[in-house]
Amino acid sequence: LWLPVTCAEQKAAVRSLPSCIARTAGSQPTAMEEAQCVILDYGSQYTQLIARRVREQSVYSMIVPGDSTLERVTSYKPRLVVLSGGPNSVMAEGAPTVPDGLFEYCASEQVPVLGICYGLQLIVHSLGGEVVAGETREYGRMEVTTDLKSLLYHDEHSDKQMVWMSHGDVAKTLPDGFRVVGRSSTGAVVAIEHAERRIYGLQYHPEVMHSERGVETLRRALFDVAKCDRSWDMQSALDSQLATIRTKIGNTKHAVCALSGGVDSAVAATLVHKAIGDRLHCVFVDNGLLRYKEQERVRQMFKEHLHLPVTIIDASERQLTKLKGVSDPEKKRKAIGAEFIAIFQEFAEKLERDLGHKAEFLVQGTLYPDVIESCPPPGSGQKHSHVIKSHHNVGGLPEKLGFDLVEPLRWLFKDEVRKLGLLMGVPEVFIKRHPFPGPGLAVRCLGDVTAEPRALDVLRDVDEIFINALREFDLYDQIWQAFAVFLPIKSVGVQGDQRSHKHVVGLRAITSSDGMTADWFRFSGDFLAEVSNRITNQVSDVNRVVYDITSKPPSTVEWE
Repeated sequence: LWLPVTCAEQKAAVRSLPSCIARTAGSQPTAMEEAQCVILDYGSQYTQLIARRVREQSVYSMIVPGDSTLERVTSYKPRLVVLSGGPNSVMAEGAPTVPDGLFEYCASEQVPVLGICYGLQLIVHSLGGEVVAGETREYGRMEVTTDLKSLLYHDEHSDKQMVWMSHGDVAKTLPDGFRVVGRSSTGAVVAIEHAERRIYGLQYHPEVMHSERGVETLRRALFDVAKCDRSWDMQSALDSQLATIRTKIGNTKHAVCALSGGVDSAVAATLVHKAIGDRLHCVFVDNGLLRYKEQERVRQMFKEHLHLPVTIIDASERQLTKLKGVSDPEKKRKAIGAEFIAIFQEFAEKLERDLGHKAEFLVQGTLYPDVIESCPPPGSGQKHSHVIKSHHNVGGLPEKLGFDLVEPLRWLFKDEVRKLGLLMGVPEVFIKRHPFPGPGLAVRCLGDVTAEPRALDVLRDVDEIFINALREFDLYDQIWQAFAVFLPIKSVGVQGDQRSHKHVVGLRAITSSDGMTADWFRFSGDFLAEVSNRITNQVSDVNRVVYDITSKPPSTVEWE
């Protein structure tokens, strides 16, 4: 379920929920209330990647706001506290700082601290050192030299490595007892430690893929420094979430879920259905913005393989009428969301009449990347994050519908959701489907989707040819997401010995492990030529095909 609500609408909807909903229904499983690694979030767009890298080591991690109380941090009984990066300067008035008493607590309980980027500067600034604005900013990949005597690097084969930098301020003077264990090629301090107090700092981002040995550095922090146990896996996540859902929904109440045809909503629905059975009522709305033969394929998948009770509503004409003349991306999202809400409300009212009572809960397939790329998550208390996008499926239906929210996947990454789906028996062919945006083809058909009568049909045909070619050449599973884009322009061409003036389409294919960062896929020239020929030969409306070679960042995955 995707809803393009604003921050204000989102917060208003959540304020109407019981206080336990924000924590229990959409939080980490109850059996995971003790997190070995607690990450204090200061607003970095990479904070979730830290959590993900830690989980990859079978250590459960929890993200909490950087301004949490010490009591909240210590309630998780952490073995390692990580201070994330962030967009602020520690020298600025009112800049986020650590909870009062954090360093004293960590010293008394022998809990190590690892600061990353802003976190390193926060350590230096808080403990009596000096942070200043750098003479030059360091962004992107850069070689650093490390001290192999430090526990963070002690089993490295070389003291040189490439890392990902993103900072303007630098540590000039270290607090008493600290020493430099890494410098950049420009001489800037990039790694520090106080071995006795077990406080470490990295000016670079070890969590991103661009830092070539960053994961190894995090591994040493977890196991060599903090002595964490490998005790977390998807089976424990499944068992805990089933218990949480059953406790929340109870033995008699009902829930509803809007299925999009994508992996997230399907896995969320399968998980809730496993917990409460046929008291879950699913609806699939065809709004005219779906992929090639999507309604037919979704109907077959849900009925024959997932065994989910689904009501299918064809609202294509109704939705496209609302989009006529709308070209602004945000206005398109709002129009789609508003119409979906109206359709969903009609479905909920009919279900209430059929059941004789109201379904109390709404299930959503919200994921971790949805949360960070939207408004600060409601109920989470995160306050420092900078908003990137507003069109992910974070938020609830309007308060007047009166649902309590259940988001069983809210703290999982995409790859974890896929593992969870496989664990529950969701067919692999479905699990491996590429992600599909909530607004559907509206964000892949640029501008007014109704301006060209055949725009959506052309887009579906081109996309199907592209995806089929990926499968034929055994490339589909190597790619995180691939799709076609309909551009609102025409170009001159020659087809059948005649001059043509037809549409231009774009192709996009990216690799990623989590959706937070992505790189464009390097196809062979022969493959691109083959796909281009197929498209221009089979889709008469198209005479030009282009390929998007932009990574994320600076671009986003979708074009709108």
